[in-house]
Amino acid sequence: MKHSQSKYPSFLTFCAAAVITVGPVFAHASVLDIESNAKIAPVATTTDRMIVKYKETGPVVPGASLMAAGGKERLAIVQRSGQQFGLTMKALHTTANGAQILKLDKKMDVKEVAAIAKDLMERDTSIEYAEPDRIMHPLFTPNDPRYSEQWHYGDTTGGLRLPAAWDLSTGTGVVVAVLDTGFRPHADLAGQFVGGYDFITDTKIANDGNGRDADASDPGDAVAAGECGNGRPLQSQNSSWHGTHVAGTIAAKTNNGVGVAGVAFNAKVLPLRVLGKCGGYTSDIADAITWASGGTVSGVPANANKARVINMSLGGGGACDTTTQNAINGARSRGTVVIVAAGNDNVNVSGSSPANCSGVVAIAATRKDGGRASYSNYGTLIDVAAPGGDTGGLILSTLNAGTNAPGADNYANYAGTSMATPHVAGVAALMLSKNSALTPDEIESKLKSTARAFPATCNSCGTGIVDALAAVKSVTGGTTPPAGTTINEAEANNTTASANAVTVSGTVVKGNMGSSTDSDYFAVQLPAGKTLSAALTIGSSSADYDLYAYNASGTQVAMSENGAGVADSLSTANTGTTTTTRYVRVKYYSGGTGATSGAYSLKLSW
Repeated sequence: MKHSQSKYPSFLTFCAAAVITVGPVFAHASVLDIESNAKIAPVATTTDRMIVKYKETGPVVPGASLMAAGGKERLAIVQRSGQQFGLTMKALHTTANGAQILKLDKKMDVKEVAAIAKDLMERDTSIEYAEPDRIMHPLFTPNDPRYSEQWHYGDTTGGLRLPAAWDLSTGTGVVVAVLDTGFRPHADLAGQFVGGYDFITDTKIANDGNGRDADASDPGDAVAAGECGNGRPLQSQNSSWHGTHVAGTIAAKTNNGVGVAGVAFNAKVLPLRVLGKCGGYTSDIADAITWASGGTVSGVPANANKARVINMSLGGGGACDTTTQNAINGARSRGTVVIVAAGNDNVNVSGSSPANCSGVVAIAATRKDGGRASYSNYGTLIDVAAPGGDTGGLILSTLNAGTNAPGADNYANYAGTSMATPHVAGVAALMLSKNSALTPDEIESKLKSTARAFPATCNSCGTGIVDALAAVKSVTGGTTPPAGTTINEAEANNTTASANAVTVSGTVVKGNMGSSTDSDYFAVQLPAGKTLSAALTIGSSSADYDLYAYNASGTQVAMSENGAGVADSLSTANTGTTTTTRYVRVKYYSGGTGATSGAYSLKLSW
């Protein structure tokens, strides 16, 4: 061995992540109490904000767009319209598409704000659209009893048929955005998150002392009775840690001997905080949708971890608003599928936004016997259903033990369409990991066409219960490269979390060491009983790069550290009974760098 001990790569932490879903309903309110089968509180119908989009022809200008062309006249019209309804309005900020957020000096019924918006449009023909900035809320139905197993993955009647799908895909290389209450650090989610953001602009809702920032951690969303206005909620409610529960279903660490498993445990979760005390505003949620999918939001740094899946387990009543629909359209145009919870009010989903928006995958919830959960919304706009839990069994995932402020790690059983949605977001991540060329429409179509028939009554619940195995199998053909193909390395792939997926035995990867600190990672789903062989050839005889292999937990299992001018090769066997992940790493040691001097070829076979 030519190198000193210091050359050995350090232990790699195994990371997993997930997908995201959408769907509005009143935070903590409109939550079904499984024990009493009674509603805790009705859906919130008030807001103190309005969204106004002017017909601008130039680029979006950050700040108070009311003061752009015709600003004084526009401001005067706004003031007159407010006076007509006995209130004042002021400009707060602009959204990603240039819409102006107006702050009302009091909370009003959404219908009243809609009337003000209509009056404003009639007064000013330069307005493209105006609408209430409605407040959305988490969708879930908590229950105290804890179950020690996740029936919702493998149960032959009501489960997701997930374990067999893991033999084909575990979500490697896919980022799932979770638009929710943020996240709590948790031992079973360590390393599963990538750089999130807090999009909440209202400091009271944020409950963290500030507005938008790069800290997406959840400080808690506990509220006292009546704190949210108009007597809501009817009783005090503890912090939900809703986003942490959703994230755990998508990407909790698996095979680590701790806690629970995630649907797409080798995916990554992008946590975006849009819900806090009493919910969250449509305008903040729309900006988060835009940013998660790779769009630009004024004042927010560029997103380095574009999500291919957005999970929105949130919602509210009413038709899909223009602001949300525009954000969804933008996300879809950038290749991101948007998955949304149908809602927990046992009503037609046509009245629940954003599940009723065009282009989303709307998810109903089923119980353990495969029938519709008693609380789940339904209707022709539902695409598919997934396990959401009910009195016969709930959904176990990661949580926090704090009743108000954060406490210790724990786990809890919840029920709701909020719990069904991350199951589907996780399956979407499994599909994309297997075939990254899938479009949002193709993902939706394949989820629907491969869903299995309901084993119990579930009228107007979509085409069936999502079948993880069938969905992943449906995307393995067509665009899969033939054996012996050559592909190019794709940056950034400097960690196991961002490893390039290699799906076909015999593939030759063409790459290069961009700098003296460069490392390139490649991920292979190695079937049981198979041996992975890696052979590294370097273009320059004076260059010295080395080769390492790691198991799914990040432990080094093989290495080759030959000197300059000598090829490196290694092999590692899967002696287990199921498919597992192997990571192969090419690491710079000495010699040339760059596209020419740093070029290498890596052949992976199994």
